Amino acid sequence: MTDTTLVSLPAPRVEADGWAMPDPPQTGPADGLNSADLMTLLIAHGKVIGYSSDRCRDLRLGSQGILDWLSSYPGEGWQQRWIAAGADSSLDWLNTLPRGSPAAVNRRRAVTRVGLISLLLNRVVLPAYDFLAVFSSGCLFQEAQRTFQPDLVTEMAKRSAAAGMPPRRLEQGMNALSKMVLHTGKNFDQLFGRDFENFRNWGLNRDGRVPHGIFPAWDLLRSVDVLPRNTSFKEFCHEGQRPTAELVDRYKLRCTSVRDVLVRYLDERRPGLDYTSFVALMGHVVGNFWADIEEHHPEVDSLHLPEEVALAWKERLKYVTKRRKTPQRRKTYLLMLVEVRGFYLDIQEWALDDPSWAPHAVPSPVRRGETDGLQKHRRATVANMHQRIRERLPQLPVLVETAERHRHEQENLLAAAQATAVGETFECNGIGYRRVILKTHLQSQRRSRIEAVLVEDPATGETIDLSRREDEAFWCWAIIETLRHTGIRREELLEITHLALVSYRMQDTGELVPLLQIVPSKNNQERLLLVSPELASVLAIIITRLRTSNGGTIPLTSRYDSHERVFGPLLPHLFQRRPRGHRNEVISTATVQAFLDAALARTGLRNAAGEPLKFTTHDFRRMFATEAVTGGLPVHIAARVLGHEDLATTQAYLAVFQDDLIRSYRSFLAQRRTLRPEAEYRDPTDEEWRDFQQHFALRKVELGTCGRPYGTSCKHEHACVRCPMLRMDPGQRKRLIEIIHSLTDRIKEAKLNGWLGEAEGLQVSLQAASKKLTAMDQAHARSAARITDLELPKIRQP
Repeated sequence: MTDTTLVSLPAPRVEADGWAMPDPPQTGPADGLNSADLMTLLIAHGKVIGYSSDRCRDLRLGSQGILDWLSSYPGEGWQQRWIAAGADSSLDWLNTLPRGSPAAVNRRRAVTRVGLISLLLNRVVLPAYDFLAVFSSGCLFQEAQRTFQPDLVTEMAKRSAAAGMPPRRLEQGMNALSKMVLHTGKNFDQLFGRDFENFRNWGLNRDGRVPHGIFPAWDLLRSVDVLPRNTSFKEFCHEGQRPTAELVDRYKLRCTSVRDVLVRYLDERRPGLDYTSFVALMGHVVGNFWADIEEHHPEVDSLHLPEEVALAWKERLKYVTKRRKTPQRRKTYLLMLVEVRGFYLDIQEWALDDPSWAPHAVPSPVRRGETDGLQKHRRATVANMHQRIRERLPQLPVLVETAERHRHEQENLLAAAQATAVGETFECNGIGYRRVILKTHLQSQRRSRIEAVLVEDPATGETIDLSRREDEAFWCWAIIETLRHTGIRREELLEITHLALVSYRMQDTGELVPLLQIVPSKNNQERLLLVSPELASVLAIIITRLRTSNGGTIPLTSRYDSHERVFGPLLPHLFQRRPRGHRNEVISTATVQAFLDAALARTGLRNAAGEPLKFTTHDFRRMFATEAVTGGLPVHIAARVLGHEDLATTQAYLAVFQDDLIRSYRSFLAQRRTLRPEAEYRDPTDEEWRDFQQHFALRKVELGTCGRPYGTSCKHEHACVRCPMLRMDPGQRKRLIEIIHSLTDRIKEAKLNGWLGEAEGLQVSLQAASKKLTAMDQAHARSAARITDLELPKIRQP
């Protein structure tokens, strides 16, 4: 049953409900034939595709053995008998057929495989994906491609090769299509989006990942217009923005009246928010508020909450509870209170214009005074942000230098490897490598269009993909350089296209100035940035790289907007690469952060707590603003450059080191010094300097250090145990215990001899020593770290 006729390429089919299709047929076209007719069909098919006489004999024996075995199971057709026999779940039955054959197990298995392949190609049974995953026969998939629409298969291979798809990706894609054809009983041009969705869901349920080859399989059908060319598989699988009612119903609210109010309220707020902010608002108002109320107080059926219910809810809201973790204080507690209070106040305000809101205009469970700490919380957040930038800004040159050095090292290493024949060794940067070709060589083609260059480190035996490393090092460097020279947001970085580079001629001087157009992002406000020479060099290198690897042009790609949950139009984006081997994709936000983390790991930088330093893309934006204003750029101009509508927003970004404050205070100290007597600022004599040094030498005592100030005598006549100025040395704890024991014994002796005055003095010393021992133990319990002498503070330049 071959199908070799191909009149014309089919037109794309998009249906109203998102490429819906009927469920796959449960049986094949030969399901109802009897055993004799099936054998005639199978033998005829073997002769048509050119089987030899020996293979036709194996086909007859293997097919008849399988049919006889299936006939022993109940069912109206061969498909039902196949399922009843459990043939999809295990392949052990291949070793037992044909029954009664004296041949060896390997010979019987080979004969049965030939018969099984013939049954599948003639669609006597439609195997499950589990069976096709276990019965991984390249011969089966090749025979399927020669049997079902071979002209269409040839056309797909031709067009994919012209598009630059590597042979390995083509093979994986055709194998995935063959699996879907064998499973569904359809031809290649009859596959719909839901067939891919079912195949994808099977892979996720079975292995937790998308099946191999599904992406190139989709692109193969797109190349011959079976599927629309302007829709990628990622776009097809994308859920997009969901209706408000559907999002609210995910919380399974019981109170219908309150549920309807929440849906209506969120629909009113939705047009003024981006999708991510809208989902966050819904999570707070519906999830953290009303769903929590229904869970803990199921008797409540109105927005008018009793006082005890409101108090219990606010107490629960203060803490974040997660599985297997202790409750933690919620940082956004006040912000959530504000949103819930805004929900009630909005309804009260809308009720003045629309009476339909009046039944729900009830007192808010959040009073005005409960949100008074919001401004304090925001000021603390700004202060933490400033400290974060002050800590990272001095380390920025280290990060930039490390990224640039790593990029050049990987470029040199890749060039040296490409100039070396496979199997030979070479040396780069003092390290020896050997170029190899392994099975991972083929797997690397899934990640890059360029043939992977693999080397082996003789010292460790590790196989390194230099093509991938060089690609990641380049884009890491490009991202860091662009962020620090522009101060743009992460989304704006990924939205930069070749079309965004424009020129403007100054009217007064006639000079041609390069500008970078930043498309509307967070606040839907377009702006233009002046391209500095450093930024122009970076963008030129990026454009050259893209053109070199894509035939002189920059490919058109679609970027996914994570805030609005939509895919953008096809544009020549600059930050695009080939992560899957045969098509360009815009770099994702997660990949940007992964590149930054990898670059920081190479620097070895750590924060004040000794933890690895972490940069975010927004840190570059704040550092850009700080350096610009510190360098003399007016704040209102910096606000325009950053795209801020409110000047206060820009001022909150500025982690300026307040040089003017330091200079003014130093000037004040110098002026005050002029009013003091000159004798206080004379140079000390040699005798005064010796006395000063001797004072600190005399401060060292047996139990620690004396803290009395310079120029003062010992008021306690060197009774150091009693003195509050004594700073105990933790290493002398054992000596202090011996003194306490000695004092105790001497007190007993004095009392026995009637020396009451001596006993009273010794008792004072004993109490002082005991207090010092207690204070030493308490200090040790509060901190496991050893006590360190901080000496005099050292002021360093910021």
